[in-house]
Amino acid sequence: MSRQDHPRSPISGQYGEDQDNDVFLSDRRVNPFLQQLPSYQSLLKRTKSTNNGTRERRKSTIHSRSSSLSTPVRSSFADEGSDDDEQSIREYAISLKEKRKLREKKKKNAKHLVGWHHWKVDTLRSLKRFQMESLAALSVLKLWKSDIHEIEGRFGTGIKSYFLFLRFLVLLNAVIFLLMFGFVTLPVAVSKFGIINATYTQTNKNFEHCATYGVTSRGLIHFYHYIIDMLSGTGFLERTYLFYGYYKLDAVQFVDFKYNVPLAYLMVTIAYLFISLVWIVRRSVLGFKSSLVHDEDRFQTYCNKIFAGWDFCITDPETARLKHNSLHQELKTDLEEERIRKRIAARTKGEKIRIYLIRFLINSVVLSLLVGCFYCVYKATIYSQEYIRSGVHSTYFLLDLATEYLPSLVITFANVLTPPLFDIIIQFEDYSPAFEIRLTLMRSVFLRLASITILMFTLWSQITLCPEGECSPCGYNYKVYPCWESRVGQEMYKLMIFDFIVIMATTLFYEYPRKLIVTHWKCKLTMLLGQQEFDIPQNVLYIVYGQTICWIGAFYSPLLPAIATVKYFFTFYIKKTSLMTNCRPATRIFRASSSNFFFLLVLLIGLVLACIPVGVSIGQIHSSKACGPFVNFNTSWEVIPHTIKTFPTAIQRIVFGLGSEAFAIPFFFVVCLILFYFVALAGAHKQVVEQLREQLAMEGRDKLFLIRKLTQAQIEMGTKFARAQMLPSRTSGREKRQVRSESQSSLEHAIITSSAKPV
Repeated sequence: MSRQDHPRSPISGQYGEDQDNDVFLSDRRVNPFLQQLPSYQSLLKRTKSTNNGTRERRKSTIHSRSSSLSTPVRSSFADEGSDDDEQSIREYAISLKEKRKLREKKKKNAKHLVGWHHWKVDTLRSLKRFQMESLAALSVLKLWKSDIHEIEGRFGTGIKSYFLFLRFLVLLNAVIFLLMFGFVTLPVAVSKFGIINATYTQTNKNFEHCATYGVTSRGLIHFYHYIIDMLSGTGFLERTYLFYGYYKLDAVQFVDFKYNVPLAYLMVTIAYLFISLVWIVRRSVLGFKSSLVHDEDRFQTYCNKIFAGWDFCITDPETARLKHNSLHQELKTDLEEERIRKRIAARTKGEKIRIYLIRFLINSVVLSLLVGCFYCVYKATIYSQEYIRSGVHSTYFLLDLATEYLPSLVITFANVLTPPLFDIIIQFEDYSPAFEIRLTLMRSVFLRLASITILMFTLWSQITLCPEGECSPCGYNYKVYPCWESRVGQEMYKLMIFDFIVIMATTLFYEYPRKLIVTHWKCKLTMLLGQQEFDIPQNVLYIVYGQTICWIGAFYSPLLPAIATVKYFFTFYIKKTSLMTNCRPATRIFRASSSNFFFLLVLLIGLVLACIPVGVSIGQIHSSKACGPFVNFNTSWEVIPHTIKTFPTAIQRIVFGLGSEAFAIPFFFVVCLILFYFVALAGAHKQVVEQLREQLAMEGRDKLFLIRKLTQAQIEMGTKFARAQMLPSRTSGREKRQVRSESQSSLEHAIITSSAKPV
């Protein structure tokens, strides 16, 4: 913030900085009455120990600058508006009446423009009008605009933010699908039909014994085996564009251009992860700013909830009643948190030791639950893989299907059963209500996302398991997993399908029956059970869990983002129908800004956890020698240095130099310096905000002081006026007029002094 833009001091009318106030505290021309103001006394105490010589040297400079700032703010806006036609009048911090005057002044000035200036003003105005009309026309094409508007009208902005988040995931998965389809699937599909020339990958002779891979024909089978294949990705689906193993292609020839399929496959994987990161961070900035503003001051949050907490988008009376109750509960919660803070501050050493011991024991229980869930996922994955590897199928369709989906079933049951336990045991840890919600949700997030990671590493332990050196020289168990990438893709495919089945089953077999029972069967149990609440955080965890599966599985199943797009598309209508028919808003309502930031933060955690298994499989685990585009590389990452070696020598040196330690260390140092600069800048801005807030509080005290002085002057005037009326009859009229004049002048002086204070 420049010195010209800095707010002026309420006492001297000059800069609000301490160094500038020092001069005016010693200025003898300050009104003696203003010296009694609380802000003047406060500044006097702060600057009492400063050097008088330094203040005198700065005095003349500040006085010269103060003359340029004596003009009112609105006149500067008017002068600026007469010259700057590009800036919108709406951005000016002036009254509506003055904005109208400024607009008329601009119109009059525009009539006198000729030549280039007249054409420039007309062109800019036309372009701005075209931009606004174009944005209005494109807004009609937004997906689910009317549906989301209806949800906002009935349930408010908190639940609306969940559906906006769901729409964001639909668009994100659509972009990922277009990348995978356009750069990987489409070139391979075109080459399969013989439209363009293609070079198929030839396995190295040293790995010919690892290259045996094929889906054997099972002859005549029962019809339910086709259902199992559709739900698990095995059988006829295994040799389709859905999975990694079908993309065994080295290059595609477009006239004189050779399209490197392995390089494109790897670069698209890196690209969709990077695009997801940038998109999430960009959307989370606004929510982060809003959360900082709302969490900055407790008094500010009370004012926001009392004076600005009502959601005027609500049109439904029942929802309005619930919103009223939610605001009431939020205020009670805030007051309870204040009470808990005071109680925490008053704890004795014995009480602190007791509560820390309880928290240690409860966290040990939580850790044991998580370890038990992870162990169950590990054992279920091993059992399921051994069952699939045996190739023996029972005569019971449901038993085969349950065994295929055993890891998904265990993960789902863990996700359903453990969060209620977390809600119960956290009540004994004596946290504040807000922190209880955050901690419970973070435990649930860790359970859901870490379960997928445990599943991946369990699969890799089976893939790299080499009894009696069977993996040499392929680097993986090629006899059991000839195309291990497709097997991992099948597991991600099953998790995606089963997650969608759970969403539909929950709506059809739990929420609808609960609604019917609560509505048509009145008893104490149903009244205690109540209507289903639309719990926003838990619903968000469901879709973040599915999106994490999509990020991991897109490398092993390139068309999985298309399935995720369709899944979230139907999930929107399922959740909307359930919300309108079965659910009511949760009693714990989230603000739209804090909800968006929380959703994106959880999604960012899911993206980071998704990058770990994908990065390990790309850079560490040996690629399959029987399927896929990387059969001639030990790992998928080796295609990058292999491609760089085909560049000219100068470019190779530049690329390898950028990847060396000589570049990485200075680059890291520069990034740290930039980060430290922005941290320091944020701290400076925060300090300025605190100073402005303190100045605003001091303004209120000054106004209260002036009101008291004005009231006292009015009382004194009334007393003098009454005394003048009670003067003896022998008093001359001149003396009576003099008393009235003195009382009137004292009142005018008080009014002028109070009006001299800036608003």
